[in-house]
Amino acid sequence: MKKIYVVLFSALAVTTAEAQKKFNLLVGTYTNTCQSNGIYVYEFDAVSGDFKLKNSSENVVSPSYLSVSADNKFIYAVNENGTQSAVSAFGYDSKTGKIKPINSNASLGADPCHLINDDKNVIAANYSGGSIAVFKKNADGSITEGQQLIQHEGKGPNAARQEKAHVHMVMFSPDKKFVLSNDLGLDKIFIYKYNAGAAHEILTLKGSVEVKKGSGPRHLTFSKDGRFVYLVQELDGTLTTLSYDKSGSLKIIAETSILPKDFKGGTGAAAIKISPDGAFLYVSDRVDANLISVYKILKDGALELVEQVSTLGKGPRDFAIDPTGNYLLVGHQYTNDIIIFKRDKSTGKLTDTKKKIELCSPVGLVFTKI
Repeated sequence: MKKIYVVLFSALAVTTAEAQKKFNLLVGTYTNTCQSNGIYVYEFDAVSGDFKLKNSSENVVSPSYLSVSADNKFIYAVNENGTQSAVSAFGYDSKTGKIKPINSNASLGADPCHLINDDKNVIAANYSGGSIAVFKKNADGSITEGQQLIQHEGKGPNAARQEKAHVHMVMFSPDKKFVLSNDLGLDKIFIYKYNAGAAHEILTLKGSVEVKKGSGPRHLTFSKDGRFVYLVQELDGTLTTLSYDKSGSLKIIAETSILPKDFKGGTGAAAIKISPDGAFLYVSDRVDANLISVYKILKDGALELVEQVSTLGKGPRDFAIDPTGNYLLVGHQYTNDIIIFKRDKSTGKLTDTKKKIELCSPVGLVFTKI
């Protein structure tokens, strides 16, 4: 009897391990340039790199960026649609991939392009509106109307792109005590104290850090130990390293450029992500570059360039690394595909698998558990 128990236990352990090698890939799209249902769910095998479509939403307007609840039961999306923009909540069944609309509310600013959520709030960055909107969560996963709106004011030196504030991202600090927000129009990172349980004063300004004039800060990410922040600037391809401490203070300690030597042409830095083991940093660049730059993260937070590779498409607005770290998937807004790269965990280098997902205008990618 004891032997049988051991065999059954071993089989169960193997099955569980195998199950953890499969994940759902959620993709948010633009729906105004080609035929798209909005949000798509694929099952992705992190061992083979194979995928299959599981489900999609129906008639959701341009859910360009997605954020999944910690319990994996809800999806929150921006609906990027000019002055008619909204933030929406959906029920999410990870087993079937089924997405069910719950509710939607006005984003209180034009063209929201990023959002985050925790168990109490959903916070959105309104790009054209130059503002941050905060929505409270209800027990059923729905969101209230906006409870707080923070409007940024000012402009930067680039008359075409920095004519006013353009909030491009919101990000929780690792301990959730602060929310950082990049403003492309003002060349600043704003740091807000986060009061999760407050009714209306959820975010209160702590301070801000100015970065290179005309650089246009877009997205940032924290190092795995939380001691450093890596910021990519869209307008000139600057990559800035900042130190971070638990009091919410940021300080610039290094700058480099993601542009290749002697590069001539347009640049539009986009996404920045760190590998699951915290050892490598990846940054995408668009327009004429269409590259991913790979950096090794050294112990002191410094970055060492490993390689720069073509993303094999046009407009790599977002990419995602699967939770095992085996693959990196790049969504191309203009060539309507997601290219699947194999990732070498020891070197950080990327290799084309020749596999790709064909999909209308993918612009936001996120992995979830099944």
